[in-house]
Amino acid sequence: MTPLRTAAALALGDDALILSHRLGEWMGHAPALEEEVALANIALDLLGQARVLLSTAGDEDDLAYLREERAFRNVQLVEQPNGDFAHTIARQLYFSTYQHLLYGELARGDSEFTGLAAKAVKETAYHRDHAEQWTLRLGDGTDVSHARMRTACEALWRFTGELFQPVEGLDVDPEPLEAAWRASVEAVLTRAGLPVPEGPRTGAWSAGAGRQGVHTESFGRMLAEMQHLHRSHPGATW
Repeated sequence: MTPLRTAAALALGDDALILSHRLGEWMGHAPALEEEVALANIALDLLGQARVLLSTAGDEDDLAYLREERAFRNVQLVEQPNGDFAHTIARQLYFSTYQHLLYGELARGDSEFTGLAAKAVKETAYHRDHAEQWTLRLGDGTDVSHARMRTACEALWRFTGELFQPVEGLDVDPEPLEAAWRASVEAVLTRAGLPVPEGPRTGAWSAGAGRQGVHTESFGRMLAEMQHLHRSHPGATW
């Protein structure tokens, strides 16, 4: 694999790894048992994607547990704290729509990512549908659920522009991908009775920052928790 392909695998692998860990934090805390299982399944799908991608870039365990914060290349959206359930669903809506569209494009191509994408596009179709159904349910639910979902969509909107920054090594044009993403997300929000956020989706401080190794404050705390056991017992086997 060329250096550019390796960098792309690292970026996509980090996206999946970090979001998998965030979703895993819901175990024992989800609002219903069925939803706890659903979030666990999504997290496991993402972890499987991460393992395949990271293993093409190096040793998957070393990359997951021994890198410092600035060495991770995930977008800032996936590292955002779970917050309440509405925040988790808004994050899932934004990211799973992007990931499903991206893997659809990669599955139609002819690159080192084609095989993974052909499998992952089926998984991400479920992730996307799950997020869309919950967005509709919360947005068109009670006054409280509507307000929480609206707040979450507006709070996370500013992190979505980074999804469409070019990633070297990926044979995907980000402009039509972004147009398809916006059309899909806006349609779901409209059906849910939620306004499309009006704030900027990029900014000088955030555009492409995660891909460059610049992360938000909460990421450092999450990473310390994720890496603690491995770093405390280096070389241990089970």
